[in-house]
Amino acid sequence: MEKPKKSIDQHSRRNFIKNAALASSALIVPRHVLGGVGFTAPSDQLNIAAIGAGGKGASDIKNASVNGRERVVALCDVDFSGSASQSVKNFPNAKLYADFREMLEKEKDIDAVTISTPDHVHGPAAAFAMERGKHVYVQKPMTHNIREARLLTQMAREQKVVTQMGNQGGSNPLLNLVQQWIDSDKLGKISKVEIWTNRPVWPQGNAFPQPDPSKKPDDLAWDLWLGPSPKIPYTPNLHPFNWRGWWDYGTGALGDVGCHLVDIPYRTLGLHYPKSAECSVGAVYTKMWTPDYHPEGCPASSFISLKFDATEKSKSPIEMTWSDGGIRPAHPDIIPADHDIGGTDSANGVLIIGEKGIISTNINDSSPLMPKLYLNDGTTEFGPQTEDFPEPEYGHQRKWVDACKAGFGSKEHNELTSSFDYAGPMTETVLMGNLAIRSYMLRRENSNGGMEYFGRKKLLWDGDNMQITNLEEANQYVGRTYRDGWKV
Repeated sequence: MEKPKKSIDQHSRRNFIKNAALASSALIVPRHVLGGVGFTAPSDQLNIAAIGAGGKGASDIKNASVNGRERVVALCDVDFSGSASQSVKNFPNAKLYADFREMLEKEKDIDAVTISTPDHVHGPAAAFAMERGKHVYVQKPMTHNIREARLLTQMAREQKVVTQMGNQGGSNPLLNLVQQWIDSDKLGKISKVEIWTNRPVWPQGNAFPQPDPSKKPDDLAWDLWLGPSPKIPYTPNLHPFNWRGWWDYGTGALGDVGCHLVDIPYRTLGLHYPKSAECSVGAVYTKMWTPDYHPEGCPASSFISLKFDATEKSKSPIEMTWSDGGIRPAHPDIIPADHDIGGTDSANGVLIIGEKGIISTNINDSSPLMPKLYLNDGTTEFGPQTEDFPEPEYGHQRKWVDACKAGFGSKEHNELTSSFDYAGPMTETVLMGNLAIRSYMLRRENSNGGMEYFGRKKLLWDGDNMQITNLEEANQYVGRTYRDGWKV
């Protein structure tokens, strides 16, 4: 987004909170006399707003309020008649807006925002907020494309704001068990990671739905929902959920559950940018020998291979494979045939494969299954199969709020599991899979008058310079084209 004409002191309220707390420490009157046990003085509260108050946004802003400890001052949504109405009930004193740009310009006392919109608005909303000195919590994926992830990561450092991506599984304490197994060399050299999912669970792989303005809900601000995407008439079956399968708005299965699953090996193995990406996709055949691809949307299924250089956690190069559409890897011989791999019913999961054994896991924000270690010598070690967590989503939002109040560079900030310093490069890796998918569908007319798919090759990635080096046409998917007023 374009920077504001007048710079706003992003530290003023934060400093006020700290100074008020210091001043109150000089008073003789104990706090419990002022407000009772658990009381938080108004001067110590964070002023929070939600951009996207329905669906996942309803739980994000509720968890960020920490049971009323913090103050929710504003809610922004393009349609308050749907699930966002619950947030209105939860926070009846919050002011309501349809356009986050208007909200952030008018509500000068906002300290931090949660962003839980469709993927295509994550980058513009986060950039607009950070330019005005606001801390941001952004749902996964952090951004819609690789370029946005790189820019937002840099912007967070420059603006000195506290950030967190909403891959809640990163705060699951049982992830420490996977880290311990890897750090203690239980697996030896690790060369392979296999990840899979039953997504998509929404319609995907078909032709784009037909517009029908007559069916637009009265309360839906359609133009604001489109945001940076091309202006089109109201189209049913996009809002509020099925947008995930269309590139203008969503990021498919990878942007959905991939940010939970890829996080596990990316974090525990200390991975960085991949050096190559290669994929194949499933297609519908409407006539013999002719695949029916719809390049404006994600395919019904895909298989992707990302390759990484050796890391400090594993001394050999690592190949990470991803498959969606319900396709999963073969059941490893050392894991008993009646054991699920990954999560329940083996529907989603991660296998980290080393020379001495395998870790099977699916630690994300909803899975009850805990990590399991299988070694070639028959030794097994399992995490607890049930676990009570005292906070919703492992305190992922509350920890971000505490870090906002402590300030940029504080201990609380540095201990966040998905600040943009980590979430940015990890998101780029996830979105690299989508870049490979979109390149796979590139086609042009050949000399014989037929069509050739010229993007079906191993793509070489220069992560530092953010470009594919052996297929220039693929670089169009590193970023995107924005409508006026929405550019990041």
